Amino acid sequence: MKLTFILGVLLGWLFYPCLGQKIEYNVSFEKVVHHIADIEVVFKNIEKEPLVTRMSRSSPGRYALHEFAKNVYDVSALDQNGNDLNIQKKDPYQWEVINHKGYVKIDYKLFANRGDGTYSQIDETHGHLNSPATFIYAPDFKVRPHQITFNLPPDLDWSVATQLQHIGDGVYHAPDLDYLMDSPIELSNYQLKEFVLNHDRKKYKIQFVLHGEAEAEDFNGYFEKVQKIVREEVRVFGDLPDFDFNRYTF
Repeated sequence: MKLTFILGVLLGWLFYPCLGQKIEYNVSFEKVVHHIADIEVVFKNIEKEPLVTRMSRSSPGRYALHEFAKNVYDVSALDQNGNDLNIQKKDPYQWEVINHKGYVKIDYKLFANRGDGTYSQIDETHGHLNSPATFIYAPDFKVRPHQITFNLPPDLDWSVATQLQHIGDGVYHAPDLDYLMDSPIELSNYQLKEFVLNHDRKKYKIQFVLHGEAEAEDFNGYFEKVQKIVREEVRVFGDLPDFDFNRYTF
């Protein structure tokens, strides 16, 4: 028992620098009429040279190659003092930053005008972000926490809907890169309906977010079908998944 505890502490010390240093994204929407998001991502405590960053080439559930980097442009890299760093595009989906001294901020623009669930879409009505089609990442830092700050357009009545953890005003958290990539994000003045399902001494909040101009009658009818699907799932499997935060959002 004592040996197990000691090993656990040692492993915690070993991995703490990697796990504790989050990757920070900042997303702004000043050019929604042109379907553009301005994104910056900060990597700290970089020990390897060069820093290798990528855009995903496919998306969970849609494993055909899509080469999301084709919608990324104006990529630049800065050091902690705001000085330019040498960033090189090694292939269609990968950038490398050299002589970084352990800190890199990458700025880029994302063109997003395809709302099909695989790509991302940004316009004056909403921002729908599929994470693999949106965020540059570093393969070496997959296990680090990832934090996103959304700077929503002040003249648009947008809110954030996602399975990411809400930790502050416009700030959302994923425990690692895989969680981020599996979490689509809807930013809009969406319609929301929800119900609470009591099962096995637990309460689950099931939410349904809809972007669009559906009439109340149509939305109500759709939501009733969502409830039937969830309740039937319980009857078929005898249980529900252990949803994070006891919440699931369609």
